[in-house]
Amino acid sequence: MGANEHGVCIANEAINAREPAAETEALLGMDLVRLGLERGSTAKEALDIIVALLEEHGQGGNYYEDADSCHSFQSAYLIVDRDEAWVLETVGRYWAAEKTTEGVKCICNQLSLTTKIDAEHRELRSYAQSQGWWTGEDEFNFSEVFSPADEHLDCCAAKDSLEKQEESITVQTMIDILRDKASGVCIDSESFLTTASIVSVLPQNRSAPCIHYFTGTPDPSRSIFKPFIFVGDIKLVPKAQSPCFGDDDPAKKEARFQEKPDRRHELYKAHEWARAVIANDQEQGRQLRKTMLELEKQGLAAMEEILTSSEPLDPTEVGDLFYDCVDTEIKFLK
Repeated sequence: MGANEHGVCIANEAINAREPAAETEALLGMDLVRLGLERGSTAKEALDIIVALLEEHGQGGNYYEDADSCHSFQSAYLIVDRDEAWVLETVGRYWAAEKTTEGVKCICNQLSLTTKIDAEHRELRSYAQSQGWWTGEDEFNFSEVFSPADEHLDCCAAKDSLEKQEESITVQTMIDILRDKASGVCIDSESFLTTASIVSVLPQNRSAPCIHYFTGTPDPSRSIFKPFIFVGDIKLVPKAQSPCFGDDDPAKKEARFQEKPDRRHELYKAHEWARAVIANDQEQGRQLRKTMLELEKQGLAAMEEILTSSEPLDPTEVGDLFYDCVDTEIKFLK
């Protein structure tokens, strides 16, 4: 997941499909997110870039740094800008997409597109027929055709919560949902961990800036959301950047991922230290948590002032915004 300077945001989710994902090395879902954000200035442009690359190069390969086994997935995407959103779901080189301009849309690990399809691979339906998954006589339903036969199509743990609050969704609403472990949105287990989270505000008023809140650390229930605004002279944040291994990076060598380097950045390490404190000293953990949430609250309030201000944003005032937030968080964590 990520965002760019044009106000385009893309989320990516691994999905279950009738056709297994290829283990042969190709483009990963995260590659396509990065390339869509790198080259797309609108949601539709990013969509077109992703599906063109998908059709040309395909998707596949190992999502994890694991030399012992291959973890490959098909992918779904939520692609958004100030004006519209696209849900894109893919199976191999084939894809379907739905456009929306209002309401709630989610992606999860199950296919969700049904009969409303606004764009698709030119051979999507003939491919489904050639595999015996669709007769061509019934109405074409993407999720029914391409989901595993035993799949229970009841998607997205967050969707019910969002729909109940649709008329009053705020940044805090989204943060609370992302922290919800009871629903399964936030996961912290031995086998899987919610690795990072983002909440983005994309005002339809183009004089107002897009504001993105990043955790930069795993498990949003223990992380704080820090504001970021794209401006011309952004101060880089080395403390939240993974180390670079150059040509020695196992991701660049063949065969891939034969070793697993330490990719933790300074913020990640400080977060791990605080996690240990919270686990071993409940009172100190509560105080630390209270302090961190107060910092988050101050950041949300400051950004709300920017969004509601009638004065134009001064870029020099926010160029080091995220840098300062990360630096402050590390100081408190330590």
